Amino acid sequence: MSSVTEMFGSNVFNDCVMRERLPKGTYTAIQKTIKDGKLLDIEVATVVANAMKDWAIEKGASHYTHWFQPMTGVTAEKHESFISPTSNGKVIMEFSGKELVRGEPDASSFPSGGLRATFEARGYTAWDPTSYAFIKDKTLCIPTAFCSYGGEALDKKTPLLRSMQAINEQALRVLKLFGNEDVTSIKTTVGAEQEYFLIDRELYRKRRDLIYTGRTLFGARPPKGQELEDHYFGSIMPCVKEFMEDLDKELWKLGILAKTEHNEVAPAQYELAPIFSTSNIAADHNQLTMEIMQKVAKRHGLICLLHEKPFAGVNGSGKHNNWSISTNTGVNLFEPGETPYENAQFLLFLCAVIKAVDDYQEILRLSVATAGNDHRLGANEAPPAVISVFLGDELTEILNAIECGKDYDCRQKEQMKIGVDVLPYFPKDTTDRNRTSPFAFTGNKFEFRMPGSSLSISGPNFVLNTAVAEVLKQFADELENASDFTASLNKLIKRTISEHKRIIFNGNGYDDAWIEESRKRNLPNLKTAPDCLPYFTEEKSIKLFTSHKVLSEAEIKSRYDIVMENYCKIINIEALTMLDMAKKDIMPAVSAYSKELSETASAKKGFIPNIDCTYELETLKSISRTAAIMYIKTEALEKAVLEAKEISDVTELALYYKDKVIPAMSELRISADELETMTAKSYWPFPSYGDLLFAVK
Repeated sequence: MSSVTEMFGSNVFNDCVMRERLPKGTYTAIQKTIKDGKLLDIEVATVVANAMKDWAIEKGASHYTHWFQPMTGVTAEKHESFISPTSNGKVIMEFSGKELVRGEPDASSFPSGGLRATFEARGYTAWDPTSYAFIKDKTLCIPTAFCSYGGEALDKKTPLLRSMQAINEQALRVLKLFGNEDVTSIKTTVGAEQEYFLIDRELYRKRRDLIYTGRTLFGARPPKGQELEDHYFGSIMPCVKEFMEDLDKELWKLGILAKTEHNEVAPAQYELAPIFSTSNIAADHNQLTMEIMQKVAKRHGLICLLHEKPFAGVNGSGKHNNWSISTNTGVNLFEPGETPYENAQFLLFLCAVIKAVDDYQEILRLSVATAGNDHRLGANEAPPAVISVFLGDELTEILNAIECGKDYDCRQKEQMKIGVDVLPYFPKDTTDRNRTSPFAFTGNKFEFRMPGSSLSISGPNFVLNTAVAEVLKQFADELENASDFTASLNKLIKRTISEHKRIIFNGNGYDDAWIEESRKRNLPNLKTAPDCLPYFTEEKSIKLFTSHKVLSEAEIKSRYDIVMENYCKIINIEALTMLDMAKKDIMPAVSAYSKELSETASAKKGFIPNIDCTYELETLKSISRTAAIMYIKTEALEKAVLEAKEISDVTELALYYKDKVIPAMSELRISADELETMTAKSYWPFPSYGDLLFAVK
């Protein structure tokens, strides 16, 4: 297909296809389900299934799958063919409404956190009709939720869908108070900016740490890193441009609104940003984007790395979650308007988010907690682990004026002057951007900058949706019973600002002074996953999620166990990989190089009496000394890993890995990286950082 407009969505059973292929009554019924959340009748599903099957077969598909997102963090699929036997030994192609609506994958090997015994295999997938079916690798993929035999959520998507329902219910209550009778539903929308690294595939194959863990566990800094800042927004190299063009085509065919692509800060690092979509669709699209990035990269002789910190000493990768709320009438509830001071509805929703982030900051922090993200948060490349909200000067001044009961000068927005006469003036945005803020208002949306690059965005978004739904519920409860709505509204906004202004910070989040200031404001600094994950099972968290029917208490506790266990498994795999590389690769290589140095020194002395062998002998001394220290550190790490096996409680084990195993890994790396700087390149067993970061041309 030569035209992008023809290509876009060509592999998606979207509205255009449904309008063309479905009877009018069926099309109307499914649109009510998609737009208003109406229950879909099985007879309607049968008609949809048949049309979907015919369309998929015409596109070359012979199989279908219920495509879902288990707690592994990646997607899953079990393929079923459309064939059905006939009495004459032939087959026909069939797909029923029942097969569309519900599937039954084996659930025994997916993480459940104790929701069911391992021998209990039954699980169900349920069609999410609000997310369009699509064709991938000649298979019809049907986006679904995934639950256990008892109905408990076993996936990332179900809580997100529940949270969208919760915030819809509470936001509608608030909107009705402002006279918005034409609004029948609201949806949260998300645009997830995806950062990633591209490296040469042949070099990748020579690094077991990258293969097993997604990040380099060893590696001395190269002479050049990102310090010249010449990669950011720089000219895109030809092979990377070819990859991006190929990636765009694959994403566009699936209806994914890939929009912006550019070089990121670190060498070999890039970013892709889509246009926003409804939250559950955005989550589906981001999972697909990560999968397709990796597939397309291999076609171009590259490997796409999605780990949060694949290389020490250069920036890691995040996933900026641009979140907003919109009505079915097309109104963005975070659009300030020309005079935000007078826009009471905007101010109330703004205050709801401020209060939600303040009240539930620990839960918001734990929604992005992973072993990989622990390497990134708090470094001068990503937001600190302390949660705060950036509003910008104008909105902050407005809130201060409201709190103090003063008038705010709603003068015309200041004109931006660029200093070049030929360029036009344009109004300044309501806020500047603050790349150091974890949660920044950026004009008509909030940018949550803490999620890591490999994370499913379902997690942070269901937490955010639920927290804001709870605050909107509190606001609606208060205002619905008010005798004087305007007076009560003004009082509520003023009180909320006063009680929650501690969470607002417009300064430099990288500054140590902010960390000290955050302590004074009593804002928690939860630096690692084991530090923050226990807040998930506290009474406050359980009450939040159960009251809005987003998660049951059993589901909360199961997810806590799953995430904690995952953290422990990741650190254990990394530690074992380090030991394997240290004992089988690094120390033998160093020993071989030491032998050459020794033999060279002996040969020189034997060939030329009184020859000076200072270089060989001094280098040999340094290498031998460092290698001896590395051997001791290797034994220490091995001992720590063995001791971890004796701990059965998952919380205690996670803390042990954080406090004992990770420091032992860091110590071993120091010695290994020092040895890399002393060992001849021909002897070093792995491609260097310089090779990995600058090989792609």
